[in-house]
Amino acid sequence: MDNQDFTTSILVDQSPKEAFDAITNVRGWWSEEIEGGTAKLDDVFKYHYKDVHICKMKLIEVIPNKKVVWDVLENDFNFTTDKSEWVGTKVIFEINQKDNKTEVRLTHQGLVPDYECYDICFNAWTNYIQNSLYNLITTGKGQPNLKEEVESK
Repeated sequence: MDNQDFTTSILVDQSPKEAFDAITNVRGWWSEEIEGGTAKLDDVFKYHYKDVHICKMKLIEVIPNKKVVWDVLENDFNFTTDKSEWVGTKVIFEINQKDNKTEVRLTHQGLVPDYECYDICFNAWTNYIQNSLYNLITTGKGQPNLKEEVESK
C-alpha cells in the first residue's frame, strides 16, 4: 500500500537556515494565535483558530537547518465527529539542498484520506506551506491567521 500521509513541498532560493528560521517562526506563517515556544526541542505550543480548530503541539525533534517534528498532543475540530483526528500524528518539516535551491517538505504523518478532516486539512496545509511559508521564506512576510479581535464588554 502506498504511503497515504499528506505531503507537500516548496523550493526556494534561500538557505536551509533561512527556511529553518521561517518554519520555527510559526506565528509568521501559520497563526498569530500561538501560545508557547515553537523553536526548541520539547517546546510545547497551543494553536487555535476561532472555535474551529484548537491543538497542542510538542517539538520532539529539532535538527537546525534540517528537520523539525511536531507531535500532536491534543486536537479538536468543531466540524468532525471524531474528535481524536490528528492526536498522535506527527507534522514533519524536512529541509534539503536540491540543485542550488532549498527544498522544504512538510509531511503530516497520520493525516490520511480516511480522515473526516482530510479535504479541509489538505487545502489548509497546502495553502499555509505553498503560499504563507513560501512567502515568509522568500519575502520575509507570510500570511498567518491574524490575532482575533476580542470585543470588550
